[in-house]
Amino acid sequence: MANPVLTKQFGESAASDAALQTAPTPAPTTGGRAMTIGSVVAATFFLLLLVVGGAVYGWANAVAVQRWYWVFVVVLLVLVFATVARPALAPITGIVYSLGQGALVGSISKIYETFYEGIVFLALTATVAVFVGALLLYAFRIIKVTERTRSVIIIATVGIALFYLATWILSIFNVDVPLVTGVGTGALVFSIVVVIIAAMNLLLDFAVIENGIRTGAPRAFSWFAAFGLMVTIIWLYIEILRLLAILFARRQ
Repeated sequence: MANPVLTKQFGESAASDAALQTAPTPAPTTGGRAMTIGSVVAATFFLLLLVVGGAVYGWANAVAVQRWYWVFVVVLLVLVFATVARPALAPITGIVYSLGQGALVGSISKIYETFYEGIVFLALTATVAVFVGALLLYAFRIIKVTERTRSVIIIATVGIALFYLATWILSIFNVDVPLVTGVGTGALVFSIVVVIIAAMNLLLDFAVIENGIRTGAPRAFSWFAAFGLMVTIIWLYIEILRLLAILFARRQ
């Protein structure tokens, strides 16, 4: 049986993450200021603040935002691909994307919270825990991001995005895909796998940041790196939210 909370699912975040991960690091700066860990942290924090602001609006206007769901999805995807094509646009596209994605995430969170009280707090806590865990695994080189690892994660991410797209196309013809909309064992396992892959994308984001700093990428690349990190964090949050919803539903 399909869970009414999970019936609308599209791999916008997965597609965005996959696209951003394929963008090359720009050539080293010549004379200008180079990116630093401080500039990346500042840009990421600013974008996340905008996401929170957008989420507050989306939470308060969940029904109105959901009416424009597909407009949000299309615009957000356009912004991501425009940023991949021209990373220099990241300071502008990042701001618009953060506000729009924040509103969408806020509305989705409100819907989940309506069905399962307390789920949003749990999802936020789990997202922070996974982020810290991934950062420690990367910092202490417990998991090393090699070219092979990077390729596998990107391929898996693209695969998830395409699977979500196929699910959406099938839904147009009233064909239900239990792995995405159900709460059975298959859906639970699938959700866990997607959460793991989303978490693995954090490692790629950390590698992009480290590589950019090491090679002396232009300071403006800090915004692109922050953009990518923010997209992954949001995707991870949404997938954890879905996983928790499945667990909540299975307990009822």
